[in-house]
Amino acid sequence: MLNPLQKLNPKIWNDDVEQVPIRQGFGEGLLQAGIDNEKVVGLCADLTESTKMNLFADRFPKRFVQVGVAEQNLVTTASGMAAMGKIPFVSSYAMFSPGRNWEQIRTTITYNNVPVIIVGSHAGVSVGPDGGTHQAIEDIALMRVLPRMNVIAPCDSIEAKKATMALAKLGQPAYIRLAREKTPVITTEDTPFEIGKAQVFFSPDGLAHVGVIACGSLVHNAMRAAKKLEKEGIRVKVMNLATIKPLDVPAIVALAKETKAIVTVEEHQVAGGMGSAVAECLAKQFPVPIEFLGVQDEYGQSGTPLELVEHYGMGVKDIIAAIKKVMDRKN
Repeated sequence: MLNPLQKLNPKIWNDDVEQVPIRQGFGEGLLQAGIDNEKVVGLCADLTESTKMNLFADRFPKRFVQVGVAEQNLVTTASGMAAMGKIPFVSSYAMFSPGRNWEQIRTTITYNNVPVIIVGSHAGVSVGPDGGTHQAIEDIALMRVLPRMNVIAPCDSIEAKKATMALAKLGQPAYIRLAREKTPVITTEDTPFEIGKAQVFFSPDGLAHVGVIACGSLVHNAMRAAKKLEKEGIRVKVMNLATIKPLDVPAIVALAKETKAIVTVEEHQVAGGMGSAVAECLAKQFPVPIEFLGVQDEYGQSGTPLELVEHYGMGVKDIIAAIKKVMDRKN
């Protein structure tokens, strides 16, 4: 059942559940952050409308810089502005930022510990027809390895808005990962959000047999899988791990201690991603069997978003199969 403490969207199971691009929430959150604080500025690499930074740029043209197709300059310019007291948000496709400018992010932002927020839009294979060259499925790994870098992957547009506004107040380097396609709205305006805190979205009656930890656009698939398994008497608890770094270690360990079996679900390479962060945590704190769902050491390809999610083993049926597999491993 839905966790009542999280005040989630009651229409989540309906066919007509509202669907909104996660990146839209970023655009709305940046606009509100700009209204709240005149130090907030925006910089973009020629993808203003695609990343939804146009909402901010139209309202605050004097606080917006169009850098052009120059992602290295994008982040180095922002680092200088941050050093002078501004709060820069920089947006591009995730394949280009952080994909193209990682060294500049490392040297000018995290090494100097300045509060630049890198916005990686169009992440994951659900970019679809753009193909493997534009499908960033390595970006979580690239960013979470950097000291001082916070890494956020919101599950829907509302959470993305809240995360953006929270990052504007954080005062630290951060990366927020956004999907391109419309995704089901899971949360509501009343759903709590805090950087560094995981949330249990789906919780069965009684102790759960398996814990599923998901992030980003695949949280909805994880919840659908858990609901389907209720009919088979398999109790699954689903955690939304929007903050991949810093990791909510107590929440992850508590879930592992209850279930003794974990499945991680992410639209990213399994190597180095959110699942790796969970595994690193549990290997030290409370080792349990884990199944990892994501892209398995492959590049993306062209296709519809749904086709690609299914092809790379991240659909509802794949999550169900992984849950049953990890149950067998713990018995």
